[in-house]
Amino acid sequence: MSVNTSERVAKVKPSATIAVSMKAAELRAAGRDVLSLSAGEPDFPTPEHIGNAAIAAIHNGETRYTAVDGTPVLKQAIKNKLQRDNQLSYEANQILVSGGAKQCIYNLLAAAINAGDEVIIPAPYWVSYPDMVRLVDGEPVVITTGPQQSFKVTPKQLRAALTDKTRLIILNSPSNPSGKAYTRAEYQALGAVLADFPNVVVVSDEIYEHIYWGSEPFISFATACPELIDRTVVINGVSKSYAMTGWRIGYAAGPAGLIKEMRKVQSQTTSNPCSIAQAAAVAALDGDQECVKVMNRAFHERHDLFVKGLNELPGVECLPGEGAFYAFPSFQAVIDARDDIADDVELAGWLLETVGVATVPGTAFGQPGHLRLSYASSNEDLEEALKRLRQALSA
Repeated sequence: MSVNTSERVAKVKPSATIAVSMKAAELRAAGRDVLSLSAGEPDFPTPEHIGNAAIAAIHNGETRYTAVDGTPVLKQAIKNKLQRDNQLSYEANQILVSGGAKQCIYNLLAAAINAGDEVIIPAPYWVSYPDMVRLVDGEPVVITTGPQQSFKVTPKQLRAALTDKTRLIILNSPSNPSGKAYTRAEYQALGAVLADFPNVVVVSDEIYEHIYWGSEPFISFATACPELIDRTVVINGVSKSYAMTGWRIGYAAGPAGLIKEMRKVQSQTTSNPCSIAQAAAVAALDGDQECVKVMNRAFHERHDLFVKGLNELPGVECLPGEGAFYAFPSFQAVIDARDDIADDVELAGWLLETVGVATVPGTAFGQPGHLRLSYASSNEDLEEALKRLRQALSA
């Protein structure tokens, strides 16, 4: 017997990054030697003081339901963080804690989007943005950028894409997958365009904020464009900066009315995020930040090593990034030179099968001809991956 499923879900593709990670795990289980450069998570352990806070919370009996939008102590820690790091002031009713930044974004889309509303998404984009828009019956409007403009949307492109149906724009800096970050001046130029479209909400995904080494200090969109703060939602969390991907704590800060509706969505889907993980997040945000600096330095060193090595491969071109832990090189010249490989999807499959290097096709990020490679791995693994890639591409 077949079961009918919704047309809404039929429009959605499974996450490409998760699919590649699962394929790599299957090959490993079968005895294959696979180096996975597909994972979107730090390879460091969660810092000890954060884990100890979680253990203490268990011993203290903090194992019951919390408020849907997060414990008061965690919301205060988030307020402190936003003021300390971003010079942004929020009240408790302007903050929502969720089971990861991903849930925050979905809550926002569910609360703000009606059928047919348009959401502008610059490409390359994080793989989940367009499909989350489709899940709430919205229409993703993709603006294609490219290496010639550092994978960042221009004011001219943005103005051309905005219509009466535009409800949201999603900006991600530093970017997954490109590692590129917007400057204050670039945000202000985009803000000048958005000022003419008062019904458009800006979603600023800043989950990689503390994995950053740009020449200018990191800047939040809300900090760069304070005149738009009443229609900006800042998305962040503890997953990447504190090596806490499995703890599933993200947060949103924005207009109280919109946060209220997002809280309503969460109350009818998951209720509160994990109480123990919330206690750990307090320790992360309020505690010593030296652990963040240590991990950031390691990622920066790996970036320099890996991007240099990629650019030495035949047919590969890779722009340096300013943050996150991904390289996003173009393999188009490699694809064009081979009769047996039609596109980046086939190339990723060929590299996995022939030399055991797992990557994610750029098509999944809206940028064909590229591959996303995570350097959240040891220097030894990265050097081995470069060796294998060189072997494959030189054959």
